[in-house]
Amino acid sequence: MITTILLASLIAIAGVAIPAPVGSAPAAAPTSSASAAPLRHVVLFDFRDTATPADIARIEAAFAALRSSIREVKGLEWGTNVSPENLANGFTHCFIVTFDDAAGRDIYLPHPAHQAFVTLAGPYIEKALVVDFFVR
Repeated sequence: MITTILLASLIAIAGVAIPAPVGSAPAAAPTSSASAAPLRHVVLFDFRDTATPADIARIEAAFAALRSSIREVKGLEWGTNVSPENLANGFTHCFIVTFDDAAGRDIYLPHPAHQAFVTLAGPYIEKALVVDFFVR
């Protein structure tokens, strides 16, 4: 649910409407009791055409800085798409944030540093995709 709220926030900031699939029910957000495995928070961005290389570099740096700003972040990796499959649907950047559990993610999402990042990035994001999963 919190991931859905974050995605909805980014979509609202970007002004993009994405309909839910017909007959789909909202997915329940797993809690920390769902698994003892680490939780991965995967974020994909497609930047607006108006975002300059300097804007994008500032957003990359700000996202990377979240690792040192929020203690619940246990790892943060990111990169740009290099797939030859041509299936990225416009997404150019992928960020993977690791938490010990869902409780860490639940602290991260409303954290002031994360919210400041969302405010900074929002005007430059055409669309975002967020998926969380427990490592198997």
